[in-house]
Amino acid sequence: MQAVSLKQELVFIFHLNILFAAFYYYLFFHLNNNLMLLNSSYLERIKKIIRKAIISSVIVLLFSTNLIAQLRDKLNLPESDERAFHIGIVLMGTSNHFQVSQHPDFLKHDSVLVSSPQNSMGLGLGGMFTLRLSKRFEVRAIFPQLLFVNKSITYTLKYPDVSYDEKPVMNKNIESILLGLPVQVKFRSDRINNFRVYMMGGVKLEYDLSSKARSKNAGDLVKLQPFDYGIEAGVGFNFYMPYFILSPEIKISNGLDNSHSRDPNLKFSNVIDNLQTRMIVFSLIFEG
Repeated sequence: MQAVSLKQELVFIFHLNILFAAFYYYLFFHLNNNLMLLNSSYLERIKKIIRKAIISSVIVLLFSTNLIAQLRDKLNLPESDERAFHIGIVLMGTSNHFQVSQHPDFLKHDSVLVSSPQNSMGLGLGGMFTLRLSKRFEVRAIFPQLLFVNKSITYTLKYPDVSYDEKPVMNKNIESILLGLPVQVKFRSDRINNFRVYMMGGVKLEYDLSSKARSKNAGDLVKLQPFDYGIEAGVGFNFYMPYFILSPEIKISNGLDNSHSRDPNLKFSNVIDNLQTRMIVFSLIFEG
């Protein structure tokens, strides 16, 4: 078997640190977007650079020759499958949008011709706690889970109000900081050397930490309810490294409740009846 050299370990740890550093820098700029006296386009350029750094680090992390050699040459963490409880850290990237149901008033008024949801990106961070039930089944909870997401709706207006800087096509962004508690049951395959496949499904409860601040400055925005709940299902892969388990995972996370707090006095809110969240979540899980 080929031994893992110190140089290979240092290169691996270096790329892992780049991933964490880029993620935290992104959160810093996201949370301080309304506090820093910086041009918004400049902030967007910074965010794009950080996103590229995250993606590059993930690619190097997953497909480096060091990782492939470790998966092939020896059995890592043989005792981990017998542990009753373990913890981990989750890094998440999301693609999210609303599922929109129009209100009957939408047909009665012609000021808004079309309202359509748009896909947006988000990031998240969480702590994971896993309890082993049997050889095949585990139950796990992610808490605290913080998701920084942006959802948008595009409106086509028949009579734009120039005094309010309205245009024929308007895009309304709704930023949210979601504190969540997903609880899932995980079904695992047999372990093949340092690799395993699993499926999981469960429920989630979320609270929007930015709902109060948004309601105070609603203006003509769409208002959202602070609480939401939903269901989740997905698939993932366990890669057993010498010191931890790396698990790329993809899941669908759909809200079941109506998130919309309709206000008949708001132009962009009164045409919408129901809003339900739809997310695709890609996660990197690091478990000890």
